[in-house]
Amino acid sequence: MDTVFLLIVFLPLIGALIAGLGGTLALKTIGSAAEGAHAHDDGHHHHYAGPRWPALLTTGLLLVSAVLSWYAFYDVAILQKSYKVTVLPWIHSGGLAADWALRIDTLTAVMLVVVNTVSSLVHVYSNGYMSHDAHQPRFFAYLSLFTFAMLMLVTSDNLLQMFFGWEGVGLASYLLIGYWYTRPAANAAAIKAFVVNRIGDFGFALGIFGTFWVFGSIEFDTIFTAAPEQTGKTISFLGYDLDVMTTLCLLLFMGAMGKSAQFLLHTWLPDAMEGPTPVSALIHAATMVTAGVFLVARMSPFFELSPDAAMFVTVIGAITAFFAATVGLVQNDIKRVIAYSTCSQLGYMFVAMGVGAYGVGIFHLFTHAFFKALLFLGSGSVIHAMSDEQDMREMGGLQPHLKKTWAMMLVGTIALTGFPLTAGYYSKDAVIEGAFAAHTGVGTFAFVLLVIAALFTSFYSWRLMFMTFHGRPRATKEVMSHVHESPASMLVPLYVLAAGALLAGFAFKDYFVGHDEALFWGQSLYRGSENTIVDDLHHVPALVKFSPLIAMIIGFVTAWWFYIKNPALPVALAEQHRPLYKFLLNKWYFDELYDLIFVRPAMWIGRFLWKKGDGWVIDGFGPDGISARVIDVTNRIVRLQTGFVYHYAFAMLIGIAILVTYFVIGGAH
Repeated sequence: MDTVFLLIVFLPLIGALIAGLGGTLALKTIGSAAEGAHAHDDGHHHHYAGPRWPALLTTGLLLVSAVLSWYAFYDVAILQKSYKVTVLPWIHSGGLAADWALRIDTLTAVMLVVVNTVSSLVHVYSNGYMSHDAHQPRFFAYLSLFTFAMLMLVTSDNLLQMFFGWEGVGLASYLLIGYWYTRPAANAAAIKAFVVNRIGDFGFALGIFGTFWVFGSIEFDTIFTAAPEQTGKTISFLGYDLDVMTTLCLLLFMGAMGKSAQFLLHTWLPDAMEGPTPVSALIHAATMVTAGVFLVARMSPFFELSPDAAMFVTVIGAITAFFAATVGLVQNDIKRVIAYSTCSQLGYMFVAMGVGAYGVGIFHLFTHAFFKALLFLGSGSVIHAMSDEQDMREMGGLQPHLKKTWAMMLVGTIALTGFPLTAGYYSKDAVIEGAFAAHTGVGTFAFVLLVIAALFTSFYSWRLMFMTFHGRPRATKEVMSHVHESPASMLVPLYVLAAGALLAGFAFKDYFVGHDEALFWGQSLYRGSENTIVDDLHHVPALVKFSPLIAMIIGFVTAWWFYIKNPALPVALAEQHRPLYKFLLNKWYFDELYDLIFVRPAMWIGRFLWKKGDGWVIDGFGPDGISARVIDVTNRIVRLQTGFVYHYAFAMLIGIAILVTYFVIGGAH
């Protein structure tokens, strides 16, 4: 089995290296031909003249990796085995020992399936979607590199290795979001994603340092065994006594907040839609943004020992779910609506983590990957058909032209809104029931916000469907004449994901959240003896069980009334409640606020140090300054030497006059 795991993890890396280096070289040799083809086209879609093998190679390797992941999932999760594969000795310095090893348990197996399944389908889809792109090898190399970094993260056996994967997906996301680097918006979005993530990662790094400081190790087995001894102990910092476990958990969670775009560190996620659509599906459906959820699940032995940190996770998750859902109500860019939806669904996962229902959170992560990737790739199919138009106000009436895409988007929508028996129905309802079953103030607070978020989710999801596919066409005649169904390479991944979106919940619910879940998770998730949440959530009142369904129906009916029955109504409402509409449309003004609090002062300090500090002080009085003064003085003296006799005579005359005057006045005294 060791070979299988090594193949799963390293095939994407091999693909990335060969495609990246070999494909780019191959492109350079035929560069002139490709440039020629580019020049003769209408500029919108030029035909790619380079080699096809990098795309096919990376896709093929990922498909192998995905098939092996399902085999591993069966072996590890269903047959209950666990493995540790040592790759090579890595860092040994003083007391710090971190070997590069793959930790394979049920949690890892679930993540391997999610990451590789979605990634391989995104690769297949990209063969169609990016078929006209001039830099294909680079794109596919980045995709595979991203997947490798994510696999490093989920198979990590210690915190340092996890950090390596964590920063790896950060790098790859930067490269992918800014893939079209000639667009200023794409560059800005890539930098924003990178910088906001660094803020979270700073907390994560401090958490790793703190863990090593407290436990003398960063290997999971060691620190998990030693963790219970630290409960109730404090460390003193700047005169404060801080609880050890709470501090470590909050620092680690800060990393999760950045990576998983939670409230306050969420601003990068919607902007990341500037990358090509397959990138949106990969980063925002299954992989990078779920890394934070995975981190909390992996560190469950820590969070179980810190009720305060768990409470904080619940609150942040609930606020994020609510906040992102409110903003999603009014967005007009088809991809941004889905991006805010991702942000909101991640909030759900964190609520499950916070109330101690780790398995439920991972279940939602698992099902969400299918239907969210389906929605992103479906929207890509729409954008492809609409000649790159992303504004839903310019769509409408597409259903007759894009029947297959419409059907796939419909499946994604009913799964996301939690239609009975779809994947979302099992996992999302379990999260909401878990929040109620916690029977804490925070749990109830989360429950209320999650139900409201479910209603909003239903509304904006159906709004997206109605505005895009139904009603009268709002696009220009020219665009509508080009509307065409996507090629098979783009539709087949949609069919596979749709199957997952419909069946993944029903097929796996007993393993993830049933009474056998204790067997399924084995040692990979830890729950204290008092934590009975998974049993409790099966015994909540009927009204709680039905609340997400009721919310979904209200959301659907409202959206139908607004966008099909009476399309003038939303406009009138927006006019009537202008401030509220503006508030939501501008995403609660977070970007403006951050600009005011952080960006402008930083720019001001920078400009002050540059102009005054560097320019005036250092250049004025430093080495440059002294030489400049000497030159100034000599220049002025040189100017006095004109070479005309009458100038000198005149100067002498004035000198004598001054002397005589001085002596006469002086003599008078």
